[in-house]
Amino acid sequence: MQLETNVTGAEVQRGQIWKRFKKQKVLHLFVGLGLIFLVIFSYTPMFGILMAFKDYSISDGIKGIFTSDWVGLRYFDEFVHDYQFGKIVRNTLVLSFLKVIFAFPAPIILAILLNEVKSMPFKRFVQTISYLPHFISWVVVVGVSYAFLSADLGLVNKALLQAGFIDQPLNILTSPNYFWGLAVGSAVWKEMGWWTIIFLAAITGINPSLYEAAEIDGAGRLARIRHITLPGMKGTIVVVLVLTIGSILGGGLVGSNFEQAYLLGNSINNPTSEIVQTYAFKVGLSDGRFSYASAIDLIQSVISVILIFSSNFIAKRVSGSSLF
Repeated sequence: MQLETNVTGAEVQRGQIWKRFKKQKVLHLFVGLGLIFLVIFSYTPMFGILMAFKDYSISDGIKGIFTSDWVGLRYFDEFVHDYQFGKIVRNTLVLSFLKVIFAFPAPIILAILLNEVKSMPFKRFVQTISYLPHFISWVVVVGVSYAFLSADLGLVNKALLQAGFIDQPLNILTSPNYFWGLAVGSAVWKEMGWWTIIFLAAITGINPSLYEAAEIDGAGRLARIRHITLPGMKGTIVVVLVLTIGSILGGGLVGSNFEQAYLLGNSINNPTSEIVQTYAFKVGLSDGRFSYASAIDLIQSVISVILIFSSNFIAKRVSGSSLF
């Protein structure tokens, strides 16, 4: 009798699961498509990591990835002892951390400011203007930068010269001294509005009665931001921060250190514009050293994984919120 009861219970449970699956079949279809995309474009190419440990030549084709001779950690050792190692690691870290320092708080501040705006038309206008640059490619952004910042024809230099603030044009696009500021500034301009949407969504989820109760208690605008808005955004801020730190070497929240360094970099500002990604790209494709480039990228990936687990652990201990 007990066995029959268990069998009946299991059948009922399976029936409920199947019924729920059929009810959510459209959602499962979207999840399945996402998983297929992930497997094809994210996991399948990972077998190329083998190249970092092998003496691979492009003439051997895909088969050569598996049949080439093992060389162990030779390419990792070569990269660490490269005469440019210190410079490109420094440039990568400085550019990445500057982006975190300046680009991460920017959308949070803009979201809080927009939340305090009472005029809906003005609020929508600012939102639209601020997130449109996200849809512009970095190639176009660099073209716009040349139009505004070029030493010969740039509008900024012309305006500064006419106003008498400078005696000769600033070499913003070529001087190594300006590259980090140019990269961070253009990244903030391009991506700040897009990420503001995420934080505005977090603010929308805060119970409006909290603001009403705070106003009745005499709390000012800054007090409401400090005690209601920011705590209400804490979970979202932590998740975005963990993701940002995990991808910090690639540019973090505002993305694409590579595209900025590759498009804005040149032989004159190379001392500050050459980063790990551009160096790996140049030695990988230009010099045909795919194994060496794979080793460089693998080092970067390992560092990123360590950073995302570390930041998640610290966030969980400090704030109680975490990504996983």
